[in-house]
Amino acid sequence: MSKKVQNWAVPLIAVLLGMLIGAVLMLIFGYDPFWAYYDLFTTAFGSLKNIGEILRAMSPLILIALGFSVASKAGFFNVGLPGQALAGWVSAVWFALSFPDLPKVISVICTVIIGLVAGGIAGAIPGILRAYLGTSEVIVTIMMNYIILYVANNIIRFGFTADMLRSSEASNKVVASASYQTEYLSQITGGSRFNIGFFLALAAAFLVWFLLKKTTTGFEITSVGLNPHASEYAGMSSKRVIIMSMIISGALCGLGGTVEGLGTFQNVFVQNASLAIGWNGMAVALLASNSPIGIPFAALLYGVLSIGKSGMIGVPPEIIDVVSALIIFFVGANYIIRYWVRPRRKSVKAKGGQN
Repeated sequence: MSKKVQNWAVPLIAVLLGMLIGAVLMLIFGYDPFWAYYDLFTTAFGSLKNIGEILRAMSPLILIALGFSVASKAGFFNVGLPGQALAGWVSAVWFALSFPDLPKVISVICTVIIGLVAGGIAGAIPGILRAYLGTSEVIVTIMMNYIILYVANNIIRFGFTADMLRSSEASNKVVASASYQTEYLSQITGGSRFNIGFFLALAAAFLVWFLLKKTTTGFEITSVGLNPHASEYAGMSSKRVIIMSMIISGALCGLGGTVEGLGTFQNVFVQNASLAIGWNGMAVALLASNSPIGIPFAALLYGVLSIGKSGMIGVPPEIIDVVSALIIFFVGANYIIRYWVRPRRKSVKAKGGQN
């Protein structure tokens, strides 16, 4: 089996193993796994509205997963996805509430740019610290999540003007011209929250693929990720590449948060913990082996699980969370799967008396 086929086979096998063990757990707790999975998939694809909701749920996950992928290609394990997404979310909603009279096209363009910039700044900080001070990106990005979370909450409480707030914990909804939802997209998907964020996510997936595969910048990112010392010897600046990749990574996460804020909720509110879409986006990237082409398909699976689990009558939705965790476990332990799917070489024994 070729390496390319293995790269596709490992995530698929991980999904099947996760669902299989999930079925065993259902049996142990007295649930029928066949009907549970049947209800899950029929609910997910049983109506235009639910299909629209799947596409809506995919959008921020694709963008955040792409952000994680770019950083990973540069050898940077970006755990700050939730914070970077929240930075984009709060900044974009603040702008939309501050300038409600802008035409829709102008408002969307401005909020996209603001989300990218806010996320890019949040990503640049750990990138600079890693490049010039050699700090651990894992520790710094984890702590950045908390810093951004508490700063964002205080901005909502004390930085938003009174006319922007519905309560002390949440802002008003943005006007229709600032929302990423449109009447047309809602109508064709049965009243779902499907929005233009999905098309932004697909465009970003193509651009990231093109960047990594077809440009000199992408080659530098990959080279530094594989061997920074050899890249330096070849004339590349590993510091510049690390910072640049983290700016791109953070910007994509910031756009993911913007899409979640203006496409799903249409407002911003105080968060009690790091954004779940940040961790789910990381899981999507891991499931797709950081492939920009595979990420939309991995996000589709997560969208189906997220929307479909509401139809599993009588089965705790936490079971599906366990299935999702098991899938990521098997992706993380992919060396076990690769051991079984790798090509076997037949040993040739030399016969006595032969040269």
